[in-house]
Amino acid sequence: MIFKKIIYSLQLNLRKLILFLAIFSVLSLFIISLLVNYYIQKNQLIENSLSVNMEYASKIARGTNSHFKSMLQELDYSAHVLGQAFDNDQIRQAEVNRLKFQSNYFDSLIISDRHGNILSFAPEKLQLNKNVVNTTLGFKMSLTQQKTVVTPPYYSVKNNLIVFLSQPVFDQNRRYLGFIGAAIYLKSDNILNELLTIKYRYKNSYMYVIDSNQRIIFHPDQQLIGKEVKNNTGLATILTEKNGKIRLINSQGIDNLAGFAHIPTTDWIVVSQQPTRDLLAQASSIIVKIIAGMLLFYVFIFFIVWRISFLISNPLAQLAKMASHLNSVETDQKIKQIEPWYYEVLKFKLSLLLSSQQFKEKISELNFYVNTDPLTGFYNRRGMRLFLDEFQKSGTPFAVISIDIDHFKRINDIYGHETGDLVLKNIATTIERNSRDIDACCRIGGEEFIVLSPNSDLNNAYHLAERIRQTIANTKIEDIGTITVSIGIAHWPISDNEISRVFKLADDKLYVAKAEGRNRVKI
Repeated sequence: MIFKKIIYSLQLNLRKLILFLAIFSVLSLFIISLLVNYYIQKNQLIENSLSVNMEYASKIARGTNSHFKSMLQELDYSAHVLGQAFDNDQIRQAEVNRLKFQSNYFDSLIISDRHGNILSFAPEKLQLNKNVVNTTLGFKMSLTQQKTVVTPPYYSVKNNLIVFLSQPVFDQNRRYLGFIGAAIYLKSDNILNELLTIKYRYKNSYMYVIDSNQRIIFHPDQQLIGKEVKNNTGLATILTEKNGKIRLINSQGIDNLAGFAHIPTTDWIVVSQQPTRDLLAQASSIIVKIIAGMLLFYVFIFFIVWRISFLISNPLAQLAKMASHLNSVETDQKIKQIEPWYYEVLKFKLSLLLSSQQFKEKISELNFYVNTDPLTGFYNRRGMRLFLDEFQKSGTPFAVISIDIDHFKRINDIYGHETGDLVLKNIATTIERNSRDIDACCRIGGEEFIVLSPNSDLNNAYHLAERIRQTIANTKIEDIGTITVSIGIAHWPISDNEISRVFKLADDKLYVAKAEGRNRVKI
C-alpha cells in the first residue's frame, strides 16, 4: 500500500516507468557483469600464471637434470681413465685440462688421492698447495662416501661459494685410489647460470633454485645465494611434493604464484614465481578498458530507450488498423510513428509491438536452428555455405582455418560422450573468444571446426590460429586436464581460386600438423 502511494505521488506515466526500469536494469546488469568479469579474469589469470610457472620450472628442471647427468658421466669417464694410470702425472693433468676447457660445465677440476692430497688441478691460476691435505666439505664427502657426490653449497679454500661434484677412482682390482672432482661457482657466469636463466621476466616473474637443505642455489639477487629460505608459506609443500604449483607468501611477505619442479640428479628444486599483485593489476586494467568501451554503448542504449518511450504514444484507431498486418515489414516503423495520448492507447501499442517482435523472433529462431549446430551454437555446413556465397559474391578475400581436436575419440572412449560434448563446448567457447566479431565460427563435423576469417592474410590468420591453439593447450578442463588441437590454414584466393580446393588445402595442412606430432599450426 505504501509503495502504491509513493508511485501515485510521483505521478509516473508509462514512458517514465519504461525509462526508470531500463536505467535500473541496464545499470544493474552493467555492475554485475563488471563484477563477474573481474572475478573470472582474476581467476583465469591466476590459474594461467600457476600453470605457466609450473611448466617453465619443469622445463628448466628437465634441462638442468640432463646437464648434470652429462657432467657426472664426463667425470665418471675420466675416473675410469685415471684408474688405469693414476700415478701418471701427465695423464692426470691432461684429464683435468680436458674437462675444464672442452666445455663450459666446470669452473675448476681437482684430482685427489685417497688421503685428501691434491695431485692435479685446473686451471693453473688456482695455485693450490699440493702439500696440504684439503679438509673442505667436498673432499670430506668424497673421501668418506667413495661414490658419486653432489654437495650442498659451501665455501671453498679460495672463498668461492661452490657446489662440488666428484666421482671415485678405482684401480683394476677395485681398490680405492682417490677421486676426480669439479667445482661449479654459484656466483660466476657458467653454463648452469645460462641454463637456469635467473633473470626477471614478464610482470616481474623470476626463478630461483633451492637444495634439499632449504638453501638457495640460484637467485636473481646474488646476495641471497647460499642462504637458507625462511618464512615462506609454501616451502613445506614445495619440499614435500617436489613438483606442482602453489600460491604462497615469500620471506619478504609478498603474495606470489609459484610453480616448482624437482631435479633428481642433484635433489634441487626449481621455483618459478610471479608477484600476484603485478598479475592482478592486469585484470584491473582490463576492467577499466571494459568500462571505457561499454560506457558509450550504454549511453547509446539509453538514447534508444528514450526515443522508443516517446514513440509509444499513438492513436488507438491507427493501431487497430495495423493489428492485422503484423507480418508486414513496415508495421513496426508505422506503429512507432504513432503518438499515444492516453493510457489505453499506450498499452495497446506496447502489446502490438510485443506481438510483432515475438512473431519476427520466431521466424529468426527457426532460421537460426536451420543454420546452426545445436550443441555449440556455431554455424553448421548450411550456415557456413551462406557466408561462402556472400564472400564469393562480394569478392571478399578470406582465410580458412581448419581445426581438429587431438585424440578426441580417446576422450569419448574414456570419459563418455557427455564429457566429449563438454569438451566440444569448451573448445567452441575458446575459438569464439579468440576470434573477431566478423569471423564466422563453424562446426562441420564431430570434432572438426572451421573459422572463416574475412579480410585476413595468411600471416594474420596464422596469429589467430596460434592464439586459439595456445589458449586451448594452456586451459585445463575439469577431470580431463589439458587437450590440444591441430590446425591447418589456407587462403582464398591466395592459395587457390577454387574455394573447394582452398578447403582441401587447409585440410591437407591439418593432416600435416597431425603427422608432425599434433598441437601445432601449419600454413
